[in-house]
Amino acid sequence: MNSTQNKKIEQVKETTMIVGIDVGSEKHYFRAFSWRGIELTGKPVAFSNSMEGFNSFYNSVVELMQKNELKEALVGIEPTGHYWFDLGQFMGEKNIKFVMVNPHHVHKTKELDDNSPSKNDRKDPRVIAGLVRDGRYFYSYMPTGVYAELRNASNRRFVLVEEQTRAKNRLQKWIAVYFPEYKGIYTHIDAKGGLLVLKQASTPEEIVRLGVEGIIKIWKDAKLRGNGHKKAMLILNAAMKSIGLKAGLTEARMEIQDLIEDYELQTKRLERVNDLIKELCQQVRYADKLLEIKGIGITTVAGFIAEVGDIMRFDSTKELQKLAGLELVADSSGKHNGKTKISKRGRKRLRYLLFEAAISVVGKNEEFKEIHRHYTTREKNPLKKMQSLIAVACKLTRVFHVILTKGISYDASKMLKDIRHPGEQLKAA
Repeated sequence: MNSTQNKKIEQVKETTMIVGIDVGSEKHYFRAFSWRGIELTGKPVAFSNSMEGFNSFYNSVVELMQKNELKEALVGIEPTGHYWFDLGQFMGEKNIKFVMVNPHHVHKTKELDDNSPSKNDRKDPRVIAGLVRDGRYFYSYMPTGVYAELRNASNRRFVLVEEQTRAKNRLQKWIAVYFPEYKGIYTHIDAKGGLLVLKQASTPEEIVRLGVEGIIKIWKDAKLRGNGHKKAMLILNAAMKSIGLKAGLTEARMEIQDLIEDYELQTKRLERVNDLIKELCQQVRYADKLLEIKGIGITTVAGFIAEVGDIMRFDSTKELQKLAGLELVADSSGKHNGKTKISKRGRKRLRYLLFEAAISVVGKNEEFKEIHRHYTTREKNPLKKMQSLIAVACKLTRVFHVILTKGISYDASKMLKDIRHPGEQLKAA
């Protein structure tokens, strides 16, 4: 998937026109250059973030290529949030080759022109084009088909989980103030039986007025099992003895009811998204084989595929590790030999997902538990717990890559035979 910088430089030929685009929310600016860095546009050219603007940009590119007798265009973009998505899709449809430049590189390089780091619509396209000419770019990837659907669904799930957790935490806070005894009745704040009661009687005073029979009726109407007279008595007694705050009950009641409704709404939405994710995963070849690994669930599988996209675009596991920011880098210079650490340059969510998966398999999977034990207790260069988990995450990446590209089944015995891993290169601090 990725090429060396030399190979990237070789992509720029005498017949290539290099275009740098500064992407904005409503308006974009571009400047075009020859392979030698001679500007062909004369000044920055603005075009709107619309189909009319995109067509204007395309026509300008074609016209400049014809005028200067050039055969192909190589467009560089600094990915700014989500604003480049539509433009990227348009260029893909028009078969315009476009690449990405690192925003960090743009920030560092722009000072070379005029010794000023200020953002400038005229300066940025020139800087971007220069980075492309020097081979300091990476290839963009816009998932399509089931991979695009999975990425959107996975992103949606991530947002819903955050919103659900936020509503749950706020609910817990309010109940702790107005009905602190509740936590002694239910282990979890979102217990269905408890929420049904609080939704109708949000304060201890209202629960007392309901009485045991009123509480039981709520459960019967909801056809909820497992909550009977004994549990109702516990709730009633707790409400009668509650030390909860008595002031501001009207607003508190409204807040608690609203938070319960928010939580239930997010839960329903989350269930729908999870169902969709399961259906989409069934469409990805060999995805089901990843579930054969004990400790790996559908959320991990879906999240991995959503972040990676089509696994066949990667030639090696190292490329996947780089995408996740898990490749090893040495912090050393001269006679100083510093620590080896991961780069953390890449898709943050993918890195987080693989790390969480590593924790899961170390806790639930015997062979990965043994690998973790080996890394942390071996005689030569033992790893700390965190370093070992990173090594396990890299191991999982290798396993995922092999299974999804070759379609082979997970082999626990092979895992133990192949216990040596590049993660061993991590130096003990």
